[in-house]
Amino acid sequence: MVQKKSSLNFASLLLCACMFASGACGIILEYIQASLASMILGNSFEQWAMVIGLMLFWMGFGSLIQAQISKKHLIYAFIGVETGLALVGGFSPTLTYISYGYTAHYSLVLYFFVSFIGIMIGLEIPVIIRINNDFSKELSTNLGNILSADYIGSLIGSFIYVFILLRFTPITEAAFLTAGVNFFLAFITFIYFSKKGLLKNGIVIPIIMLLTFCAITYGYLNNRLWNIKIEQPLYDDPIILSKTTRYQHIAITHYKPFDEVRLFLNGNLQFCSTDEQRYHEPMVHPVMNLVPVKTKVLILGGGDGCVLREILKYKDVKEVLLVDLDPEMTRLAKNHPILRRINQNALEDSRLVNLTSKGATPGIDTKLYIDSNKKNRPKKQPDTNKLADVKIMNIDADKFLSDVNGFWDVIIIDMPDPSTPELTKLYAKEFYKKVKQHLSQHGMMVIQATSPYLAKESFLCIGRTLESASLSVLPFHENVPSFGDWGWYLAWHSNINKGKILKKIKHLAIDAPTRFITPQVFKSELVFGKDSFVTTNTQINTILNPALLSIYNHESWLLD
Repeated sequence: MVQKKSSLNFASLLLCACMFASGACGIILEYIQASLASMILGNSFEQWAMVIGLMLFWMGFGSLIQAQISKKHLIYAFIGVETGLALVGGFSPTLTYISYGYTAHYSLVLYFFVSFIGIMIGLEIPVIIRINNDFSKELSTNLGNILSADYIGSLIGSFIYVFILLRFTPITEAAFLTAGVNFFLAFITFIYFSKKGLLKNGIVIPIIMLLTFCAITYGYLNNRLWNIKIEQPLYDDPIILSKTTRYQHIAITHYKPFDEVRLFLNGNLQFCSTDEQRYHEPMVHPVMNLVPVKTKVLILGGGDGCVLREILKYKDVKEVLLVDLDPEMTRLAKNHPILRRINQNALEDSRLVNLTSKGATPGIDTKLYIDSNKKNRPKKQPDTNKLADVKIMNIDADKFLSDVNGFWDVIIIDMPDPSTPELTKLYAKEFYKKVKQHLSQHGMMVIQATSPYLAKESFLCIGRTLESASLSVLPFHENVPSFGDWGWYLAWHSNINKGKILKKIKHLAIDAPTRFITPQVFKSELVFGKDSFVTTNTQINTILNPALLSIYNHESWLLD
C-alpha cells in the first residue's frame, strides 16, 4: 500500500474526513437510540444512562474484535461497517416502533440495536487508524488526526441533532438522513480505493451498496407514512393526527361512532372528550369561586385549551396568560377543528407574546369578546363587552416564573405527570416557591397531582412538597373514567387560615355554567378513605433530589 506523496496526503485527508463524518453520525445515532428509549420506556435519566453505557461497552467490544481483521481486509471492513450502520441505524427506530406495537419484548429489540450500533462504532476508529497508518509518517500524527477529527465531528453532530434534526424531523427521518451520510462514506471510500487498485474487482460490493442505497432511499421517502401505520396498533381508535415536535409526540384519535376524541402526549392520555369535563371542571370552578378576586389568571400547561375554556366562563376575568412549552400544541388547540370544537374556540382570539429581558412583548393585539361574530362586531366595541385579554406564551414554565414580574389571583398548574426529569422539575419545591412568589396574597392555585389511588405515593409526595414550600394545601379527587381516581391540590399562602377556606367551601356556589361539577360534588371530592394518607415515605421532591421521579416511575401504578 505504498503510494506517492500527493496520494498519501489526499488519502489521509479523505480518511480524516470520513472520521469527522463518522464521529458526527455516531453521536447522532447514539442520541437517536437514547431518545427512542426515553420515549418508549420513559424516565429519560435512566434510559440515556443505559443507552450511553451499553453503547460504550459494545464500542469497547468492537475495538477488541477489530484485531481479528487482517490488514488486507481493513478497507473492506470499513466499507462493511459504514454500510451496516447505514442499514441498521436507518431502520432501527422504525423496527423498534413495530416491536413496541406488536410484542412485549420491545425493550430487547431496542437494546439489540443499541448493542449492534455500539459494536459498529467501536470498529470504526481503530479500523480507520490502521488504514491511515500506511498514509501517515508517524503514529502520533496518525492518532492525532483521526481522533481529533472524530471528537470535532461528535461536537458538530451534537449541534446538528439538537438544533436541526430534533426540531424539524421525526426521529425515524433523522435516522435515515444519518444513514445516508454513513452510506456516502462507504461509497466514496469504495470509489477512491477501487481506483487506486486496493480493492479487488467484483460485483458483490457494488450490488450490496446498490441494494443499501435503494433501501435507505425507500425508507426515507416512506418513513412518515410508516409512522402512522406503525403507531396505529398502539391506540384503540383511529389516529387522525400524529406529529412529533421538538418537545413531544402528539397523537389524536377519533372514534366516530361515539364521536370520542382522545389526545395523547408521548403515548400518555391527556384527555378523552366524553369525560374531560370531570377533569377540567373540578380543576377550575371551585378555585374560581373561592378566591375573592379573579381578575388575573395564570395557566401553566393546559396547551389543549380546555382549562382556558372553563376560565373564560367568568365575566370578571380580565387577563389570562397561558404558558405552555410547545408552540405546536397551542397552535393545534387554536387551529385544529376538532380541538377547537372541544375547547370551544378558547384560543381563537388569543395573542402570542414573547418573554424578553424587558418583559413581555406583545404580538398581534386582539381581544376575546362575548360576541364571537367578527363580521358583525362594531369597530369600536365598548369595553363593558370585553370578556378577557388572552395571551399565550411558549416557554418553559420554570424559566417563565424566574424571569417574569407580576402577580396572579388564580394559578392553575396543568402539567403532564412527572414521568421525566424535565417534568419532575415542575413538581419540585423550588418550582412551587417560584409559583408562590407570583401568587397574590388573597390568591389560590390548583395543581394536577396524578392518581391518589393508582399513584398514591406520588400524590402524597406532591402534597408534602407543596407544604415544604410554605403553602397550605387541601387535597381533592374525582373519578374520571378514562383515568380512574384522579387528584389535585388546592394551595394558598400559609397566612390564610385553613378554617376560613373550609368555611367558604361550606357555602360554596359555582357562578358559571358547568356540565358536571356542582358545590355538592366538590364537597364530596374532599372526602378520602381512611388509609389514603397513610405512608412511611417522608421524601419531598427537589431539583437536586428528584425523589418524585423514582416514586412515579417505580412505585406508582402498582397495586398490592
